[in-house]
Amino acid sequence: MSLFRDDGIVLRTQKLGEADRIITLLTRGHGRVRAVARGVRRTKSKFGARLEPFSHVDVQFFARGSELIGRGLPLCTQSETISPYGGGIVTDYARYTAGTAMLETAERFTDHEGEPAVQQYLLLVGGLRTLAQGEHEPHLILDAFLLRSLAVNGYAPSFSDCAKCGMPGPNRFFSVAAGGSVCVDCRVPGSVVPSAGALELLGALLTGDWAHADACEPRYVREGSGLVSAYLHWHLERGLRSLRYVEKST
Repeated sequence: MSLFRDDGIVLRTQKLGEADRIITLLTRGHGRVRAVARGVRRTKSKFGARLEPFSHVDVQFFARGSELIGRGLPLCTQSETISPYGGGIVTDYARYTAGTAMLETAERFTDHEGEPAVQQYLLLVGGLRTLAQGEHEPHLILDAFLLRSLAVNGYAPSFSDCAKCGMPGPNRFFSVAAGGSVCVDCRVPGSVVPSAGALELLGALLTGDWAHADACEPRYVREGSGLVSAYLHWHLERGLRSLRYVEKST
C-alpha cells in the first residue's frame, strides 16, 4: 500500500455506484490518472465540490503496490483546491464550451495513464487560467491551446515556410496532411489556398502574439478556426465531440 501526492486538473468525472465517482485528472508528475473518490456525490460533501471539471487541485492518492497506476484504480483520499478555474468558466457559455474542448484535447493527447506529460499539463493550466480571467476571446484562447497542444506533441504546423522543403514563406498553399503551408512545387492534392490574414493569425496564436490576434478581423478568425479544426482532426484521426458546440457559440 502506498500514498502518492500530485497536483492536477480535473478533466472529467463519471458516476460510480450510489455515492462515488471516478475522477480523471491530468497531473504534473503522473500524467493522466483515473481514481475513485468515495462519497463525493453526497449533497454535503465538500470533498466532491473540489473535484469538479476545470478544478486545479492538490490530490493525495492511495494505491495498492508501489506504483500509482497498477491493476486497479487508486483511491483519491484527499484534495485541496489550488485554483478554482471552473468559477470563471462555467457561468459563460462561450468560455464553458471552449474550456470543455480544452479538457477533451488534453485527455486525447495523453493516451497512456501514468506517463508524465508535463508540457501538456502546464499548457492546460495556463490555458484555463487565461480563459477563466477573460483576458482574450474564448475561441482565440481555444485555437491557441489547440495549436500549442499539437506542437508539444510533435505536430507543430507551419504557417509561413514550406513544411516539406523549407522554402521561406509566406507560401500560398496549405495542406493538413503535409504539415501546414507548402510551396507551389510541394503542394499535394487537397491543398487549399487560405487568406494571408488567417495564416498570420494562426502564426500569432502559436507564438503568443496576442496583440495581433486580438486585433484580427472576424473573417480571419473564422477561417483560421476551420484550419485548426481540420489539422487537429487529421492528427487525432477523429474530431473532438465538444468542438461542435464551440462552433455554434462563435
